Amino acid sequence: MGETPSVEGLVGMSATEGSGGSGSGVAIGIDVGTGGARATLVDRDAAVLASVAVPFAPGRKRDPWAWWEAVTRALAALRWQASLDAVRALAIDATSGTVLPIDAAGRPLGPASLYNDPADPADVAALDGIVPATSAAHGVTSPLAKFLHLRHLAGFARMLHQADWIVGRLSGRFDATDENNALKTGYDPVSRRWPDFLAQLDADTALLPCVHPPATPLATIRPDVADTLGLPRRSIVAAGTTDGCAAFLATGAAATGEGVTSLGTTLTLKQLCDVPLFAPQFGIYSHRLGNRWLAGGASNVGGAVLAAHFNPPALVRLSAEIDPAVESPLDYYPLLRPGERFPVADPALVPRMVPRPDDDAAFLHGLLEGIARVEALGYRRLAELGAPGLVAVRTVGGGARNAAWTAIRARVLGVSMQPAAAEQAAAGAARLALAALD
Repeated sequence: MGETPSVEGLVGMSATEGSGGSGSGVAIGIDVGTGGARATLVDRDAAVLASVAVPFAPGRKRDPWAWWEAVTRALAALRWQASLDAVRALAIDATSGTVLPIDAAGRPLGPASLYNDPADPADVAALDGIVPATSAAHGVTSPLAKFLHLRHLAGFARMLHQADWIVGRLSGRFDATDENNALKTGYDPVSRRWPDFLAQLDADTALLPCVHPPATPLATIRPDVADTLGLPRRSIVAAGTTDGCAAFLATGAAATGEGVTSLGTTLTLKQLCDVPLFAPQFGIYSHRLGNRWLAGGASNVGGAVLAAHFNPPALVRLSAEIDPAVESPLDYYPLLRPGERFPVADPALVPRMVPRPDDDAAFLHGLLEGIARVEALGYRRLAELGAPGLVAVRTVGGGARNAAWTAIRARVLGVSMQPAAAEQAAAGAARLALAALD
């Protein structure tokens, strides 16, 4: 269908969220998570023209047919907001680590196993001593361990990742995945192939999907599906990515050394690097984007700690009382409970949030600054492992809207804080669809 897209095509475009853009939308990104699906239409400049979210039916987050129903409803709703006549390409991102067994016709053989569902302990144990320590395939929720179990199902033809199955429904190809979704299933992104150690696990790679770089054109949309969804029959279905990588791409971060911080319930960092970083002791691994790499880790500090002490109105009121130019004298490591994974690997690390001043604004200042210091330590940890110097940071998540916190973080990190072009992962998937056109 075409050459492998360049990294410039993946992360080099400008965009404006909600700008309305100019001209017709030419690409659609579809984000499928654990709660629903979102479809986002962009123009050739990656400007977001329309975006629609549809939840899964209650209690059906493991049901792939509920995923497909949400996707089709989201596309139908998108069609009410904007013309889809000029759409040329679609790409899908979905939850990293969610997998599904299918038969030879692409039909699910049962419910999906979500990214946080545990694998059989015996299958997890089977990976020890065979799978390299640097592989992302380890862990109690390992998709590779789940594959060892699912392959014995009657009628089993292949295990797909969540995004792969939606690609199959759109294109008829139930044999393709991307380099990012395949990572936790054991794929080697450095050598760009399923590794030899799979043979030691008696894991037949013919039962796993073929791996393609993100944004690779895979097929044109099935004519019957195109007609049903109101999409042009010439539309290309491209290889997608994980939800985390798509969220990074959505921000518009494009320069080596740029970081994206997600300030949600927890703190997650990703940085664009020229070399891959793998440090399983810190939960650090790298996704491949063309010839560059997206390395990152996740801390247990974050918004959940703030929510445990302040309701939203109090956070707004108290944040306005903080002078972000003044360093807090409080030395906090704000955790909800003992244990940290990144940038400090210590399952017994005790939360540090004392002394608590009588002034609630001073206490909040200490918490915000404590999380900012953990963020700075996280980027320093990546630098120690070989990441380039941090040049700028873009922020997504609820914390991005706290001006005082942003100013504190800029002071602590010592770099400019750039606005995110868009925050929704679907906008990042749409960038991949645009890259497929190049």
